[in-house]
Amino acid sequence: MYRALIGTSIAAIALFQSLPAAAQQPAPPPADETPSPDSADANDQRTNPRAPLPELPEIEDEWKDLFAEDAAEADVALEAQEAPVDLRYDFALGPIDRLKVADAFKSLSALYAGRGKTVPSLAELQRRARTDTELLTRLLRAEGYYDPEIAIEVDPASRDGRVQVTTAVDTGPRYALGEIQINVDDEAERALVEQKLDLKEKQPLVANDFNAALDRLRLGLGESGFPFADVDNPDIVVDHDTRTASYALNVKLGDNSRFGEIRVDGDPLFSAKHIGRLARFKPGDPYDTREIEDLRRALIATGLVSTVSITPERGPPQADGTTPVNLVVALTPAPQRTLAGQVGYSTTDGFRVEASWQHRNLIRPQGQVTFRGVLGTQEQRLSADLRRSNWKQRDRTLAARVEASVEDREAYYARTLGLGAFIERETNLIWQKAWTYRIGGELQASEERDRSLRIAPGFAPLRTFIIAAAPVQVAYDGTDDLLDPKRGYRLTGWVSPEASFQDGFFGYTRAQVDGSAYLPMMEDNLVFAGRARFGTIFGATRSRIAPSRRFYAGGGGSVRGYGYQDVGPQDEDGDPLGGRSLMEFSLEARYRFGNFGVVPFIDAGQIDTRPYPRFRDLQFGAGIGARYYTNFGPVRIDVATPLNRQKGDSRVAVYVSIGQAF
Repeated sequence: MYRALIGTSIAAIALFQSLPAAAQQPAPPPADETPSPDSADANDQRTNPRAPLPELPEIEDEWKDLFAEDAAEADVALEAQEAPVDLRYDFALGPIDRLKVADAFKSLSALYAGRGKTVPSLAELQRRARTDTELLTRLLRAEGYYDPEIAIEVDPASRDGRVQVTTAVDTGPRYALGEIQINVDDEAERALVEQKLDLKEKQPLVANDFNAALDRLRLGLGESGFPFADVDNPDIVVDHDTRTASYALNVKLGDNSRFGEIRVDGDPLFSAKHIGRLARFKPGDPYDTREIEDLRRALIATGLVSTVSITPERGPPQADGTTPVNLVVALTPAPQRTLAGQVGYSTTDGFRVEASWQHRNLIRPQGQVTFRGVLGTQEQRLSADLRRSNWKQRDRTLAARVEASVEDREAYYARTLGLGAFIERETNLIWQKAWTYRIGGELQASEERDRSLRIAPGFAPLRTFIIAAAPVQVAYDGTDDLLDPKRGYRLTGWVSPEASFQDGFFGYTRAQVDGSAYLPMMEDNLVFAGRARFGTIFGATRSRIAPSRRFYAGGGGSVRGYGYQDVGPQDEDGDPLGGRSLMEFSLEARYRFGNFGVVPFIDAGQIDTRPYPRFRDLQFGAGIGARYYTNFGPVRIDVATPLNRQKGDSRVAVYVSIGQAF
């Protein structure tokens, strides 16, 4: 159809152009003649756009479509080609699958995406082959192969009802980097640019490597005191004769920059002084973009900030050739109050309801106050906590607590009023610190009943204890993750000298050492984890030490399979005695598949009334756990059974928490 119309138009134009000049344009009348009315009417007809065209006497036959037959045949062919067909094909990657660009090709290839699916025609299949040939050419050039020979062929002869698409690839030689030309204003700074760029002659001409080098240079200059350096895009010229490429780069470093002052923009959540306390740099220190990112993360880690904007502003150049850079900090506050509640039931501890209210910035800056209440079958508690994070310096916390509690455990009954204050360096999920510490003091007054010291059947007297303690704790964490470690080890030790008044003053010392190690296997899919704990109390007999200050074992963080305080010696009524020494061991095999995991484990523990543990009378618990891995950490469900049960021990215990057992 379209070809016929076009042919007719071409024929009309050709015939019109072949007419004599007189036929194309009538001659004008002589200058001395007056036009007759008839001629005037004729002129009006020629100039009037609405007038009909005059007849052409030279053309007597009707227009003929010179291409009518060919057009009809083309229409039939086109309709046949565009008719839907059930055409499927197999695409064999062949040599492509062995190339480094195979994954990128698979993700972008039209042929690979449509294999096994219906295509409308062989022409469409050929079009996809041409498109994929161009795609593979670009991918190979990005890897330095500028002379590849690629053939993606479509074989119309189907096999098993499918058309076969095959590939043949010859990458050819790989091009390399030739001359490197760095243009800088100061020759003394050339070494810095070359070091950060880190390109070498004769290295393969890989596009990603060159892009990474440019990013590395820009970042490195910012880390070296030149955050406003002007780095142009490089000129890369490929020489196909030598199969090399020249590299030319223009860099203007400008003045060396140093940190200036910190200013707060908008409503200040923190003062500039406190933000400066979080920063690891001081005014006048060499400017380093890594320190800016570190400060941003420190502000987010406070939990009081939802968004952070730190804008560097260049100040006037100084006489020493440096330029101060002031930082304008804008913060968007996060919600600062939290109301939380928890309801639970345990076969060993009974019911437990807990509620808390927290304000994370009640005492500015970063003065977190938490009020907590617990109402349970075996425990009632009211407490108020204050935590001043980044107190006087970064990563140092001032903590204080006032607490009143009543505990009714199998081993003892205690009514306690206590207070304490500590200075500590703690770790967190954003910055997992290797070394942490905690030092402080505690004062506690309690009335306690030791159920193992009965003076009559079913009755043990209340004794009053006033205890002052000065605990010190030091910990090292060399693992790769706070909640789900896969390699490394941890070591924690604490000691607490304590003075007690109960029928006179006496003193004793409590100490404990914890260690754990992690060994990955099978590309981290399997991790063997082990834990050991040793504790001792020396300087006083067991009966003089307050029952709440003795060692106990059993439970989800101790020997699984047993309830809290159920490991160790018991009196004739089955009540735990508590002890002056503690020993625990655990071994796990953590196997992960996807977001899930399975963990068989075995635990062992012992409580001894002597100050030093003896390697006998160990109690064992074994079981299996399930893990669901989230972005925050693994959710843990452990099911365990005691292997050498004592009277009253349950056959099965279940533990649920977030994070690994150790």
